[in-house]
Amino acid sequence: MIQKTDILVAGGGIAGLMAAMTFAHRGYDVICADPAPPITDQADAGSDLRSTAFLLPAVEMFDQIGLWSHLAPHAAELNTMRLCDAGGVENVIRETADFVPEEIGQPRFGYNLPNLALRREMAGFAQSADRLDLRFGTGVRNVLTRTSHALVTLTDGTQVEAELVIGADGRSSPVRESAGISVRTTRYGQKAIVFAVSHAQPHDGISTEIHRTGGPFTLVPLPDAPTGTHRSAIVWMETGPKASALMELDEAAFTAAATERSCHVLGPLTLESPRRIWPIISQEAQALTARRIALIAEAAHVMPPIGAQGLNTSFADIAALRDASTRHGLGTPEMLADYASARSRDISLRERGVEWLNRAAMTDVQALRDLRRRGLAAISGLAPIRQTAMRTGMGLSRPGQ
Repeated sequence: MIQKTDILVAGGGIAGLMAAMTFAHRGYDVICADPAPPITDQADAGSDLRSTAFLLPAVEMFDQIGLWSHLAPHAAELNTMRLCDAGGVENVIRETADFVPEEIGQPRFGYNLPNLALRREMAGFAQSADRLDLRFGTGVRNVLTRTSHALVTLTDGTQVEAELVIGADGRSSPVRESAGISVRTTRYGQKAIVFAVSHAQPHDGISTEIHRTGGPFTLVPLPDAPTGTHRSAIVWMETGPKASALMELDEAAFTAAATERSCHVLGPLTLESPRRIWPIISQEAQALTARRIALIAEAAHVMPPIGAQGLNTSFADIAALRDASTRHGLGTPEMLADYASARSRDISLRERGVEWLNRAAMTDVQALRDLRRRGLAAISGLAPIRQTAMRTGMGLSRPGQ
C-alpha cells in the first residue's frame, strides 16, 4: 500500500529536522526519514563534539516555530567576531580585527550550541509536532518522479507518494544521486580536529579565529559549566599530515600544542573532551532541483567550517524553499525554479568566499602571510567594508534588515 504525504524530507540531521518542522508548522503533512537511529538511542552520541554557531536569521527561524525557548538554555552568545593574524616568524598575534554587531544595528551575531544538546532538543520538539511523522532508522532507497508527484521507496520497503521531496541527506545524498545531479568537489588536503576545552579567562562572547598556516584555529564560546568553569569549542584546521600527527600526541602534549596555537588568548587550555578529526572539502551540486525534488544543506553544498557559513547557509535554503511554497504550488516547476533562482548565486558566492578565506589561512609563504595581514588591517580600518562584510556574513542584504 502506498502512503501519501505532502512532503518527504530525506535526512533527519539538523537541517532536515528544521526543514520538516518548518513545513509542518506551515500546515503541510511531512514525513522525515533518516537511516540513523534517534540520537538518544545512539551509544556513541557523546562522540559528536561539534558545536554550531547560529546567526540571528537562523535563530529567528527557530523562534518562529516555537523551538528557540527550548534551545536558549544551552546557548552561548556570540557578541564579537575576532579575526587574528599570527603569521609572523613568531607565533604571536600581530593584527586583530573585531567585528561588532552593534555597528550594523544588531544586538549580537547569534548563538553557539553544542550539537548534542541541539539535536536532542530538536528531535524532542519534532516528536510532538503536529503533522510530522518522524522515521528514524529508515532511509531513502530510491526516488522516481512523475509530473504530479514523486514515488519514494524507503529502506524498510515502504512506498511514499509525495508532492515534494526535500533532499537533506548529506554530502553523499541518495536523493541527489537518484535525480542524476552531479557535484563539483574541491579537496584541500586539510583536516579539522574538533574538541572542547576549559580555560582560565572568560571568552566574553568573543569567537576568535586565528590565522597562521594550515588553516584557521577557531575558539567558539560555549556556555560555562555548572561549576562556573569557562569553556569553548575549538575547530583546528591543519594540513592532513600535521593534523594526523597532532592526533597521535598524548593528551598533555596535544593540550600544550593547542595552547601554543591559540596564542594564549584565553590562557592555558584544558582538554574537556575526546578529539575527533574530519577531512575538509568544498562541494557544490550542479543543480538545486529536479522534477519534484529540492536539495538543501550538504546535499546541495559543503563548505569548510569558516565564518559560521555552512549550516546558516542551509537555513537560508530552508527559508527560500518555504517562501517559494507560499507563491507557487507545492513541488511545481514554478516553485522549484523560484527556489533555485533565490539560492544559486548566494550559495556560489559563499562557496567562493569561504574557499578564498581558507586558502589565505592555509598559506605558509611568508610574503603571502604578510599580504594577508595587510588585508586584515585594511578591512578593520574601513568601516563601510567592515559593515558590508558583517551584513553579508549574517545574510542581511541591506542596512537595518
